[in-house]
Amino acid sequence: MSESRAKAMRLADYQQPDFLIPELSLEFELDDHQTQVIATSKIVRQGDHDRPLVLHGEKLELTEVQINGQAVQPQGSDTDLTFASVPDEFTLRIVTRIDPANNTSLEGLYKSGQAFCTQCEAEGFRKITYFLDRPDVMARYQVKITADKARYPYLLSNGNKVDAGELPDGRHWVRWDDPFFKPSYLFALVAGDFDLLEDEFITQSGRKVALQIFVDKGNLHRAGHAMRSLKKAMAWDEQKYGLEYDLDIYMIVAVDFFNMGAMENKGLNLFNSKFVLADAAAATDEDYFNIESVIAHEYFHNWTGNRVTCRDWFQLSLKEGLTVFRDQQFSADMADPAIVRIKQVKVMREHQFAEDAGPMSHPIRPAEVMEMNNFYSVTVYDKGAEVIRMLHTLLGEQGFRRGMDLYISRHDGQAVTCDDFVQAMQDANNVNLELFKRWYSQSGTPVLSVKEQYDQQSGQFTVALHQHTPPTADQPHKQALHLPIALEVLGTHGSKSQVLSLTKESQTFPLGQFETKPQLAVLAGFSAPVKLDFKQDEQGLLNTVLYAQDPFLRWDASQQLISEALHRAAEQGQTVLSDNLQGLFEGVLEFAPEQRALAAEMLELPSFETLAQQRQRIDVDALLNARNALKRLLADRFHPQWQALSASSSQSYIYEADQVQKRRLRAVCLGYLAHRQDQSTLLQSAYTTSDNMTDTLAVLKACQQADHPLFSGLMQDFESRWQADSLVMDKWFALHGSHQHKDSLAKLQLLTSHAMYSINNPNKVRALIGSFAFYNTAGFHALDGGGYRFVTDYLLKLDAVNPQVASRLITPMLGFAHLDDRRQDLLTQQLARLLDNKSLSRDLFEKVSKALKLSS
Repeated sequence: MSESRAKAMRLADYQQPDFLIPELSLEFELDDHQTQVIATSKIVRQGDHDRPLVLHGEKLELTEVQINGQAVQPQGSDTDLTFASVPDEFTLRIVTRIDPANNTSLEGLYKSGQAFCTQCEAEGFRKITYFLDRPDVMARYQVKITADKARYPYLLSNGNKVDAGELPDGRHWVRWDDPFFKPSYLFALVAGDFDLLEDEFITQSGRKVALQIFVDKGNLHRAGHAMRSLKKAMAWDEQKYGLEYDLDIYMIVAVDFFNMGAMENKGLNLFNSKFVLADAAAATDEDYFNIESVIAHEYFHNWTGNRVTCRDWFQLSLKEGLTVFRDQQFSADMADPAIVRIKQVKVMREHQFAEDAGPMSHPIRPAEVMEMNNFYSVTVYDKGAEVIRMLHTLLGEQGFRRGMDLYISRHDGQAVTCDDFVQAMQDANNVNLELFKRWYSQSGTPVLSVKEQYDQQSGQFTVALHQHTPPTADQPHKQALHLPIALEVLGTHGSKSQVLSLTKESQTFPLGQFETKPQLAVLAGFSAPVKLDFKQDEQGLLNTVLYAQDPFLRWDASQQLISEALHRAAEQGQTVLSDNLQGLFEGVLEFAPEQRALAAEMLELPSFETLAQQRQRIDVDALLNARNALKRLLADRFHPQWQALSASSSQSYIYEADQVQKRRLRAVCLGYLAHRQDQSTLLQSAYTTSDNMTDTLAVLKACQQADHPLFSGLMQDFESRWQADSLVMDKWFALHGSHQHKDSLAKLQLLTSHAMYSINNPNKVRALIGSFAFYNTAGFHALDGGGYRFVTDYLLKLDAVNPQVASRLITPMLGFAHLDDRRQDLLTQQLARLLDNKSLSRDLFEKVSKALKLSS
């Protein structure tokens, strides 16, 4: 078993498929436990060879196989079906049965509540029928679905609806035809009874596209924001990239049980309900933002992922990194671009840098994988987007658009590679990007060292840049990368911005002549995904906060100043409010009423996760105590300002920029005020008078993070109000899971038996157990090892139910090199427990085995 689990697939071993399947007809007779699937394929040998046809399949009951109408007996195993000798071109008919109701992995065809739905990316289609389940095998699909009409009035699949009918026994059928070639991972099927929101979109060429969003009964009033977001995304993609939608209908279905956020299946997107449903009472500003972003992301995949898709799964960032960048561009155009960028950088620093430093380190195009589901990672998605952003910076807006136009026109209808994308960018702009390609094959986070020099006599100001990427678990040796380094020079006559192109290990750049030594601010807009080694004193950082033009530089300088103070306090065991730190908060609070969004981000202390990435070794308790102590000091020192800025607004809730900024700043202020015991009346009033989930949750989070006595009572009231709403209760579970309290573990164990909780629902597991593992620093890292044991015990249960979710949940247990020796030993013991489980999934086996190998 271990040998099978440890077998890796390698990019270097890629070979084109021996056979192609240009046409596939699927017929589904839906039943909870005995769904019959008839797959009729046209199969063509590719190339001159006599190798057998090997089809992928998992957990299938095979009932019939025919080649050109004649019954055959192929060889079968748990994972494939082998035909030793077949004609060069033939028709293959395979009949299988599957059990959707008991498919807790949520891959292939499964039941979500009372509806049937599918999830086939990356390799879920093989749980539906035997097939060449790989992205470079592309077919035209015809799909017929038959089911009970009363229970499943809507029968949906990819493409356009071409026919329908009713049967005498109360069943009905619908036929769908997708005119575009697609790989099996983009297949989708949904059957259920929903509320339906309908609209239409007129494309730039005048075509009318029907828009449909299907939601659970009673949730129709929560689908409006998703529909508006979809129409914005469709218009934006036409305007920004000239890309028009290509089918007659575009459908979105919201389901409660889903492993991911959403899935871009051609013309029929399946979404986790949390990224579709929203109203002021139940959804926060963050929910509204995320819905708009994810709706756009899946729509943008129609061209960057569907019409042009991946040749193999090692090329996943080809579609995901590019599409994340596109949805980031969209979000920046829809909201405050500076705040959107800060959010993206937080993800990189808190999660992607940690992945680079841990046992699962990999390039955005991995060289090998054991389990493909493990590489739907922040590296492939978010670092992949940063790589695309660097290309955009180097080529400029027009140059990048030329490259995109060539990429789409050259590869429409094809399954291609990351190299094909970079080649299109290179050819369209007549530039050499060979050095830049290293980003696709090299893992790790580069460290950028900056040294400035000012010549008093000549006034010449220069900067020396040096790059170094430390060894990672997968790659001991690194090469220099192509880094665009954006910076600002702050002089007596204003600021000067420019982008330096660092292509060697070390380079020196002249920045101009100045009467006096100017102030240098490096990495404007986070122009490259690097860690910055730039020794600046507190006054220099404060000057950047107050005078730089780039909002990211101002925010970043504020966070550096606060971070250094926290690390110093953790090392010295005493937290003090230095003059410069006090000056920082005074300055930001002064401009906060005019620049609320940026001020809110600057006034927020760096997260523990960000702080942990800034040192080789950390003392968990000392750093946590220092952070809490500084928050209490700031709560007292600026008490009047927090109160003034948190004053309630009488406006009714609207999701628009000005109100979002006010609510965000108010939430930060409440977070400080909750650290004062004399603010109970204010907090209680803020909770009672709130007319929206954003403000309500702001009070709850403030009380939770300060461990305020009000928290327990408010949470009881919140539960009584929302106990019937699954999505809102996820927020309640998450608050309990991340509550750093002495009895948090006992509470957690109790909540796993709550009526609304289910180990089968990924949203519930992520909300409760995931929040504990990722964000309950004190509980998870408790010195008695109880937090580690609890998560390990839960993983052993969860892995048997849903390996994908279990594999994502283990992430906080992997990157432990920066912890003290005792905690490292405790974590190693729990990982060894997992590895001793002989039935451990490939998903977990890969991560655990790599983590233990790195620790040995």
